[in-house]
Amino acid sequence: MSATQQPDDARQTEAPPAPPPRVDGPGRLHLIPVSLGDAPSTRWLPAEAQEVAGRLDTYIAENAKTARAFLKQVGTVRPIQEITIHTLAEKTSAGDIDSWLRPLRRGGEIGLVSEAGCPAVADPGARVVAAAHALGIEAVPWVGPSSILLGLMASGLDGQRFAFHGYAPVQEAERARQLKAWEQLSAKHSQTQILIETPYRNRAMFATLTQHLRGDTRLCVARALTTDAAWVRTKTIEDWKRSPPPELDKLPTLFLYLARG
Repeated sequence: MSATQQPDDARQTEAPPAPPPRVDGPGRLHLIPVSLGDAPSTRWLPAEAQEVAGRLDTYIAENAKTARAFLKQVGTVRPIQEITIHTLAEKTSAGDIDSWLRPLRRGGEIGLVSEAGCPAVADPGARVVAAAHALGIEAVPWVGPSSILLGLMASGLDGQRFAFHGYAPVQEAERARQLKAWEQLSAKHSQTQILIETPYRNRAMFATLTQHLRGDTRLCVARALTTDAAWVRTKTIEDWKRSPPPELDKLPTLFLYLARG
């Protein structure tokens, strides 16, 4: 073999083509993750998933503006203004969702995107996926960022048993009671507790966690994952109290903690 030749398997470097649009039979609902923050799409979405996202002409999204920004970033086959985007809101009726999906029973494909991260995971898109199953439409999940799993991976806390709670109560006293109740569950079951907060309330959440959890409970703060501002640290509450508070203002942040049993 010459110096310029390579074995056949070494030359197979191109990714396999994305599944083609379905012509016969029920269609596909593509579940396509979007960015967790400001970062190149090559960092958080595989090329095959980007190709699928770029060819679709219809989407269901929480926010049409951010969906268009996502499509602009990954690139589209047709002009973005020609792509239909149905807005999924809290008040969206089951009938509306059914009307968006029912044509797929005869074939075709549509995309579902979240405001950030993976659709249908701690996300209202789960209603759309449930409706697709009821109609016999294939739900196709694509690989992409999930702050819940990325934060858990980087935390060093228990990855076998964990619970994601979404948001804690806003009022400080009620929030403190709930965090302590979750801490008791964590100690009893060796279960990592995971929650998020609206970015402008991150400082208040961090303060409540460090003031009311036990000193030996381990707390992980995972900030702006997949972006250039990404930062993850895990310390005991006692150690956090001895350290300057992290800069969390206006940055998407995940909080994870595990209590000693």
